[in-house]
Amino acid sequence: MRLQCRGKYPQRPGILADGRCRLVSVEEPDRIARLFREAVAGKPWHGPSLGTVLEGIDAAAAAARPLAGSHSIWETVLHLTGWTRKVASRLEGKEPRPPALGDWPETGPVDDARWDAARADLFSVHQELVAALGHFPASRLSERIGGERDAPLGTGVSYREMTLGVLQHDAYHSGQISLLKKHSDVHRA
Repeated sequence: MRLQCRGKYPQRPGILADGRCRLVSVEEPDRIARLFREAVAGKPWHGPSLGTVLEGIDAAAAAARPLAGSHSIWETVLHLTGWTRKVASRLEGKEPRPPALGDWPETGPVDDARWDAARADLFSVHQELVAALGHFPASRLSERIGGERDAPLGTGVSYREMTLGVLQHDAYHSGQISLLKKHSDVHRA
């Protein structure tokens, strides 16, 4: 643990314009990375991991829309992949931009090989994110990304808020996938 202070007088730690300092663990990025590993392939406290939720779903079930107005499981996987990739790239110093394929990419033709590739890419990009966190200095977690708050782009927040936000994003959509899987009458793999 160490004292991290931000403000008008960075040369005088502990004496800030707003009077605020906080203790920051040097290992905080490692703890966040551990939370991602658990959420994707471990035993998270909130329920089944994302990997467990995606088990037993074939391409037809992944592309189905059992609930009116919902995205498919496959679209949700592509959405998660795109935003996780963006967060990893921001940790590596790249500028904030929307995902290359858009917020909700289309699945394209439905076949098991493409579905398997989409799942593999999701797990791969989470490994990229964990690796990026492993190289990210804890001292930068409080730095802001971009200027003004732009919720659709995910800017105007700290690196800490962004990484924890994508973890929450994963949990939220994992719950959606669970509901879609439960309501699907399409054969599963």
